[in-house]
Amino acid sequence: MLSTVSGPRTGIMIPIPQYPLYSASIVEYNMEQAGYYLNEDNDWGLDVSELERAVNEARKRCNVRGIVVINPGNPTGQVLTRDNIVEVIKFAHREKLFIFADEVYQDNVYAHNRKFHSFKKVTKEMGDPYDKLELASFLSCSKGYMGECGLRGGYAEIVNMDPAVKALYLKSISAKLCPTVLGQAVMDCVVNPPQPGEPSYELFSKEKAAVLQSLSERASMIAKSFNSIPGIKCNTVQGAMYAFPEVKIPEKAIAKAKSLGQAPDVFYAFQLLEQTGMCCVPGSGFGQRPGTYHFRTTILPQPEKLQIMLDKFRSFQESFMKEYQ
Repeated sequence: MLSTVSGPRTGIMIPIPQYPLYSASIVEYNMEQAGYYLNEDNDWGLDVSELERAVNEARKRCNVRGIVVINPGNPTGQVLTRDNIVEVIKFAHREKLFIFADEVYQDNVYAHNRKFHSFKKVTKEMGDPYDKLELASFLSCSKGYMGECGLRGGYAEIVNMDPAVKALYLKSISAKLCPTVLGQAVMDCVVNPPQPGEPSYELFSKEKAAVLQSLSERASMIAKSFNSIPGIKCNTVQGAMYAFPEVKIPEKAIAKAKSLGQAPDVFYAFQLLEQTGMCCVPGSGFGQRPGTYHFRTTILPQPEKLQIMLDKFRSFQESFMKEYQ
């Protein structure tokens, strides 16, 4: 995939906004980023027309060979419908793209009208020729309902890769460092959970359900609260662990940010941190449509702390708007 012996560099399509791991890896491996915008007005959905625009634009400067899809979304919190996934698979087949399916939040689905569908399963259900697509899907013990972010371990399932290429790939990664023993042990627990009839099954099921129910309630709380604050708009948090609200930044604040050599959303995030002690990540760290400003915040604080955070956020936003309107 990296080969640039002759012709242009390899391009990889990634969503905008995206988890910065992907843009950083593309730079590290001397590839080209081919960004496609998610549709904020359609719950951060994936429009095939936008994919086609992005691939046609990118092919003017690089050889596009793969597409990354993050589902459920980080930082945007959307969960793709099965129909949307089918459209992406058909697009990838048409354009001869390797699919990288980031599915690490697959257990974290909160919206009642959404369900997680794996890319591998959908390709198999679609049958020939789509079940022959090259695909890698990812899972991690550091995300999801486990939420053990300090315990690092995960895996990639690779489907339909040429056997000779896969053999060399396995040889190359065998020479690299692996996760800690603790991370591997936790990963084993994730992929081999207690089964019905086993001693810990009932307690495991009860605790898992409680964690996911609490996260669902917090996802709803955070979207409703942000949408009630003037100048902030937030889509429903359908899954994952984050909200990615849009904030309207007044021209006066944009001018102030420019005078400090900061992007407007970076200035906003620093003001929030300095005045409230709360830390969020500015949208420019993930990418966003030009002229729009966002921030990412997590839904992980416990409900009582989350309510305090949201109350402080409301007070800050009102004060910020009053100062810079």
